[in-house]
Amino acid sequence: MSTPSTTTATDRTAPGRADAPVRALIIGCGTIATLHAEVLTQHPDFTVTALVDVDRTAAERAAQEVVALGAVEPVVYDSIAEAVASGTVDLGVICTPSGYHIDNALELIDAGLHMVIEKPLDVSVAKSREFAARVARVERSGQVVSVISQHRFDPGSALIHQAIEEGRFGRITSAVASMAWYRSQGYYDSGDWRGTWALDGGGAVMNQGIHTVDLLRWFCGRPVEVHAHIAQLDHERIEIEDTATATVRFESGALAVIHMTTAAYPGLTARIQVHGSLGSAIQDNDELRYFHAGDGEVSANLREAKTIGNQVETVLGRRPGGDEFAGSRNQPDTFAAGHTRQYDDIAAAIREHRRPLVTAEEALLSLALVRSMYVSATLGRPVNFDDVLDGKYDDVTVTVPRRA
Repeated sequence: MSTPSTTTATDRTAPGRADAPVRALIIGCGTIATLHAEVLTQHPDFTVTALVDVDRTAAERAAQEVVALGAVEPVVYDSIAEAVASGTVDLGVICTPSGYHIDNALELIDAGLHMVIEKPLDVSVAKSREFAARVARVERSGQVVSVISQHRFDPGSALIHQAIEEGRFGRITSAVASMAWYRSQGYYDSGDWRGTWALDGGGAVMNQGIHTVDLLRWFCGRPVEVHAHIAQLDHERIEIEDTATATVRFESGALAVIHMTTAAYPGLTARIQVHGSLGSAIQDNDELRYFHAGDGEVSANLREAKTIGNQVETVLGRRPGGDEFAGSRNQPDTFAAGHTRQYDDIAAAIREHRRPLVTAEEALLSLALVRSMYVSATLGRPVNFDDVLDGKYDDVTVTVPRRA
């Protein structure tokens, strides 16, 4: 076996050259890894060269899926260390259960590899806080670390954030983040790690709702105070919540309501509303349903976001179509499109030696907001966000009220 490479991040192959795509190692070969493999294989700046999974059969199956996409078969390694030592990887893509994310990332960071971590950053704010500080140091050498928050790259999300940054909604006064999905008991029974605090890190909020919570924080800024309730109302044999509500006060003074559930049969939509003194926007299942910014008639400000290359075009004068109750947002084509857009940003960050849009620090803040909800619900009172972020409540064990 060869010795680990001493190549620094700035020496790593830069994307954009036909003869030198970024070589990716996928760690964990479950369902989400299949999506990453597909996106990376079809992306001109990346290639999948290596796979690792504790279940070698799963890794070998993933390798054949890459071949079916017309790419060279990646090598299956027995460990992360062996894959890194091969000298054939530039980027580690972590797709293991959430509770393993930082442990896996720590095996990559000293090797100088760039890395992509599936959401959330981890289940532990304490571990994530230390990891984010470490990432801040290695970023100076050009190492790129990003956490998947693909819905920040949805055209509607990008348009809303841009409008907020430009002050086109005036002062942001309030927001609503709601996810009404359904997960059967069979879903939770399908894997020993599902529904556990150790590996899932939580339920409706952490596992399914983290993207909607992330968008809320991206739009509204830094939270100050969180007051939440959580419960397990429709499932058995799990440790975590299937329903949660919260109110959040932000530094700007804006107030928000969070509602998350996986007990809304048959499964409705994920929706975020942002309201300000000069305008409002509604995004439903990742599609922009309403947008009004500044002065003008409301009827002239209904807009739908479209993607044209990497640009966002607003189409005026018609209400977007689609089924209001289309169910879970994770339709295969649109789900892959979000990951592809994020990988576009990651490729550019590696090439330009800059930070990606979604950094470990950003992911930590969204994780801390989720943790703030759990801590508040357990203590039965509001909590200060910075106290949660700084570790005051690291030792709190979350408890979930269950149905009678």
